[in-house]
Amino acid sequence: MIKLHDISVVVPIFNEELGLPELYDRLVASLEPITPDFELIFVNDASHDNSLLLLRQLAGHDKRVKFISFSRNFGHQIAVTAGLEHSAGKAVVIIDGDLQDPPELIPEMVAQYQKGFKVVYARRRSRTGESFFKKLTAKLFYRILVRLTGVKIPIDTGDFRLIDRVIVEQLKLMPEPNKFLRGQIAWMGFRQTFVEFDRDARKYGKTGYPLSKMLRFALDGITAFSDVPLKLATTAGFAVSFIALLVIIYALIAHFFLDETITGWTSLIVSSMFIGGIQLISIGIIGEYISRINNSVRQRPLYIVEESNADTTP
Repeated sequence: MIKLHDISVVVPIFNEELGLPELYDRLVASLEPITPDFELIFVNDASHDNSLLLLRQLAGHDKRVKFISFSRNFGHQIAVTAGLEHSAGKAVVIIDGDLQDPPELIPEMVAQYQKGFKVVYARRRSRTGESFFKKLTAKLFYRILVRLTGVKIPIDTGDFRLIDRVIVEQLKLMPEPNKFLRGQIAWMGFRQTFVEFDRDARKYGKTGYPLSKMLRFALDGITAFSDVPLKLATTAGFAVSFIALLVIIYALIAHFFLDETITGWTSLIVSSMFIGGIQLISIGIIGEYISRINNSVRQRPLYIVEESNADTTP
């Protein structure tokens, strides 16, 4: 049985060599006044720069630094999951490695944790340095997700949060490969609260989350916690079928009783394309759910570690 630390900090890393020294300094400066018994777990998600080299150097001169390096890029949520699985803290902080989430907020989160809250998440008051489009889509996504799911997922939050050990142990029992951690944590319940902060602009490098990854992440969140898309596909199918039935009835009445025959290539093509579009969308939605079932059935490991100095899970 490994001795539990007071606090573990899990940091997913992807091409963050420029900001790593500052991130380390700020984390240590924020944690040392709280407790000397902490660990920093950096998860290198197959970075292409010198991030792994810097992590080796940090671990060489500070035994509190642990690192896990993947054999390939497995994604942000899997990197966080690996860090959680290797953590040994009574409380665990999840924070991104791009310095947009300030380590200086950790003492305030710990203060709320000491009041008995099992989850303390950081809610963004503002998002500096991000485009209007990204801010708008993020705001819409969180609000749509809350409406689609029965889970009260906090809006305007990311993965920056402090969670109790009991949350970590429960997350280990959720092996689904398409991770949406903030949804899983909200789904568990427990006493939760928040602290607010102003999110800084990215200081170094460029984002590892382009639009394509954001869309995939949104799709994972919706399909992981809601079957509303399937219900919408079924409803759309019934609606289109009902409209088609009305058109058929009208065509028959017009032909036999009104002596009018409905002609026209345009109307035929438009209606066929409309019905075909609904069918393809419905098949796509069903395919997304089937794909997730298929990924779970395979039971492949979530990640493969190429190099690490982190201890095994307690």
